[in-house]
Amino acid sequence: MNRRDWLKSFAATAAPRPAAPAPNRVELKTERLTLRHKWTTVMSSSDYRDTLHLAFTSGGITGRGEGAPIVRYKESAESARRAVESVKGFLEKADPGQFWKVLDEVFRRIDGEWAAKAAIDIALMDWMGKRLGVPLYRYFGLDPKDAPVTTFSIGIDDPAMTREKVKEAEEFPVLKIKVGLDTDEATIEAVRSVTQKPLRVDANEGWKSKEEAVRKINWLEKQGVEFVEQPMPAHMIEETKWVRSRVHIPIIADEASLRAADVPKLAEAFDGVNVKLDKTGGILGAYRMILMAKSLGMKTMLGCMISSSVSISAAAHLSPLVDYADLDGNLLISNDPYEGVTVQRGRLVLPDRPGLGLLPRKRT
Repeated sequence: MNRRDWLKSFAATAAPRPAAPAPNRVELKTERLTLRHKWTTVMSSSDYRDTLHLAFTSGGITGRGEGAPIVRYKESAESARRAVESVKGFLEKADPGQFWKVLDEVFRRIDGEWAAKAAIDIALMDWMGKRLGVPLYRYFGLDPKDAPVTTFSIGIDDPAMTREKVKEAEEFPVLKIKVGLDTDEATIEAVRSVTQKPLRVDANEGWKSKEEAVRKINWLEKQGVEFVEQPMPAHMIEETKWVRSRVHIPIIADEASLRAADVPKLAEAFDGVNVKLDKTGGILGAYRMILMAKSLGMKTMLGCMISSSVSISAAAHLSPLVDYADLDGNLLISNDPYEGVTVQRGRLVLPDRPGLGLLPRKRT
């Protein structure tokens, strides 16, 4: 063995090999969120909601995400868990700094299950914000002072209980009222017997004919309603276009508007879109959808499902971009596991801590 070969051999045995990087850690937990009041819409009624929580740890930094599955799209906390489990091995080896690439692959591997995708997206974005040491609103170049007022939602109930709920929401300057039944007029009259605040109304596809929709929207305008969400079933785009030409207050798409690709075909039938992270697959999908709607001259709104402060805070970091916000899902529950975005006199106040800005809430 010559001297050169001997030195190479010695160096190979003497120099310590760099340790392989530890794999990322992905932890899942189903959280049962208890509602302060039974939550009733034209679609369902429940005392609780199950959401999927995800903790993604890489390089000693943990990002947290949440997905609130939407029953209408045949999702559940269990199906969301299975979806994340199917890509867990990939996530354990992925570079979270390349989150666009990572999420493209996650979306390719998971069919549907948009709440599961949202949980992954939110966790990666929280991780990135913490890694960079900035709150997410700053990552997107937004001014937290531009965050809008959020509505507080009143679910369907009898008139007496509706009045009590409205009284409990006294600090909120704008209310969102769930309608979509034969009792709509009685519901609004109950609200108006307590307050003259501006109202926004969500019919959740409850009005089945265009004539009913026109009649009710024109009546609601006289009651001080600012706009109506999804008056008719999502597939009735042409009928909604007909309705829009016969009313004077804006119509906002919700169930009809899932992701950015849906927006252009809605522009003639709706004045705006309700963007939800659990429909778009997370923060980045919501960002794309908001920009798409703005490019078409449509109003934009950030909405939510019943969720904890994880998902609500994630959406709130984009709220300076939009015209309206309905980010009260964490305010409707009694066992929120985290603190994040807060509300002062109805206005969203974004945390200035890195990432989502979450803090664990002490359990009582």
